[in-house]
Amino acid sequence: MEQTSGRTALVTGASQGIGRAVAERLAADGARVAVHYGTGEAAAKETIRRIENEGGRAFPVRADLASPDGVDALFARLEAELAGRPLDVLVNNAAAAPGGPIETDTPDAFDRLFAVNVRAPYFIVQRALPLLPDGGRIITLSSVATRMANPTQTSFAMTKGALETMSRTLAQALGGRGVTVNAVAPGGTRTEANESVFPPETWDAVGGLSALGRVGRASDVADVVAFLASDGARWVTGQVIDASGGLFLGPRL
Repeated sequence: MEQTSGRTALVTGASQGIGRAVAERLAADGARVAVHYGTGEAAAKETIRRIENEGGRAFPVRADLASPDGVDALFARLEAELAGRPLDVLVNNAAAAPGGPIETDTPDAFDRLFAVNVRAPYFIVQRALPLLPDGGRIITLSSVATRMANPTQTSFAMTKGALETMSRTLAQALGGRGVTVNAVAPGGTRTEANESVFPPETWDAVGGLSALGRVGRASDVADVVAFLASDGARWVTGQVIDASGGLFLGPRL
């Protein structure tokens, strides 16, 4: 059953990986999807092609979220496409990659990470608020890095922790309008974009740390996002939903 039929959704970072899977799933559920991308124009067009081949509707929105005027550029294009219609679902998915351990991190890399992962989602929400109808949905991608101590991802985990705090406080602030605000925290997720980055033994090792015994797929995360975007999640807000297959819950005895 189409859960978001007739609605419009913005998915940032939708040209590949989890973002692409989310865009495809929301389109399959009946939403018209704004496919945001930064530099991957060809990949964004591929996302749209895949959506349209399945009978869905989508359009591209380009913006560099690391830039101070990136949010302005995003909404200039988005509002032109909306033509006065509401934005029903906002999915903050775009993120910069981890900057490495503290010993090798740099101020420039740190600032870019926070610009893309924290500043941009925060001000995207701010700009989206007048467009969101009562009962709208805000969903932000976090990470299991907020509950696991990974020294190679300290600054990245800090950004995701900020997003979880943002989601809880905005859930409280927007609850009177029936707008739900939640975060989804994936773990190790194998996608078309990162398939060749790691050798098979790395994926096997990550899968072995999951309670469900395998590495995640982008569709696993997209299904959780789609639920939170649906009417069925109307009573769920201010939550961080772990979508990691139970990654690193503890030792197997």
